[in-house]
Amino acid sequence: MTGLHTARSRFLMVAILAVSLNLRPAIAAIGPLTGLILDTTGMGSTGIGLLTMLPVFLMGVGAMSVRLLRKALGEKFGIGCGSLILAASCAGRVWLDGAVGLLATAAGAGIGISIVQALAPGFIKRNFAENTGRAIGLFSTGIVSGAAIAAASAAGLADRFGWAPALALWAAPALLALAIWSVASRPAASEAPASSLSVETPAFWRHSRSWSLLVFFGIGTGAFMLVMAWLPPFYVERGQSPQTAGYLLAGLTFVEALTALGLAAFIHHFPDRRGPLFTCLVLILAGLACLLIEPISLAVPAVLLLGAGIGILFPLSIIVAIDHVQDPTIAGDFTAFVQGGGYIIASLVPLIAGALRDVFADLSQAWMLMAIGIVGLILLALRYSPESYRTFRQSLLS
Repeated sequence: MTGLHTARSRFLMVAILAVSLNLRPAIAAIGPLTGLILDTTGMGSTGIGLLTMLPVFLMGVGAMSVRLLRKALGEKFGIGCGSLILAASCAGRVWLDGAVGLLATAAGAGIGISIVQALAPGFIKRNFAENTGRAIGLFSTGIVSGAAIAAASAAGLADRFGWAPALALWAAPALLALAIWSVASRPAASEAPASSLSVETPAFWRHSRSWSLLVFFGIGTGAFMLVMAWLPPFYVERGQSPQTAGYLLAGLTFVEALTALGLAAFIHHFPDRRGPLFTCLVLILAGLACLLIEPISLAVPAVLLLGAGIGILFPLSIIVAIDHVQDPTIAGDFTAFVQGGGYIIASLVPLIAGALRDVFADLSQAWMLMAIGIVGLILLALRYSPESYRTFRQSLLS
């Protein structure tokens, strides 16, 4: 029986990984194809920024609606629905290849992604209990791995099939993930007890720590979205080919995947998360410095530093939020609060970068602005001691 339970858990994790692999290609494939999309649609840099902003903004809206989604759809069915919407939105880009169509499919992809990401943390905590940190780390590894594959393949696929079919091809793995999920999630303990659904959600907004974690997640995820959307155009502007720029982004996201996987394996050795947080933020700051000082000759160090830093920061910011609450359902609600506002903040980052590029014809100002934000995160991270988690839990009950 134990062996069967272990086999089911592993299969469930494979399904979670398959689903997570599809949560960023709809966004990550845009950056390497920016030049082609601009030439075809005339959207401008701000419009390209909107293609990234819309899905991320909707991730935030979906996260804030987690209790409604959980009640209306349930976690298993809801994650499946989100995957189906995402697949349909990707497929639609074959026909909807104008500016309005791209924005519409970006919104559809954002809705699908938002449903999955809103429901996944509570599902994972419910099914993996003491291994939640590792499971979240693997889930995040899938997210950044999907982004890496999309970034590396986008230019080559566009050369062979055209840029719109290259974007639409991501419907296929999304449908495959849906099929795996449909089978693997059947025996999972994925639904919150009815009694817990009727329990009033704590007023997270009344506590300063909630807002601190929300801002922390927002700026940290903004760094992820910034490099995903604008690193390839930044290097194309400096004379690199779209393929080379795409490979740089792919290399960065590949490093993210490796470090996120390493985090999943070793995070249980760090009950005090401040050490890993400080380390990854310093790595990101150093990577941004490379982009500002000598982006061509320091391209490889920039990719390695940013990839390692963001690869740790993204899953760790979710883990730190989950650490603050013990009950799986309330933990899912709290993570949704943090991610909801955080994704809305993060959605503004690529849009602001696009506007800065339109004004200055350069992205250096965007890197500098993010560096200032990372310094702020370092100051916040120093306050996240395990003792402060217990204080927060007690304050929720008062």
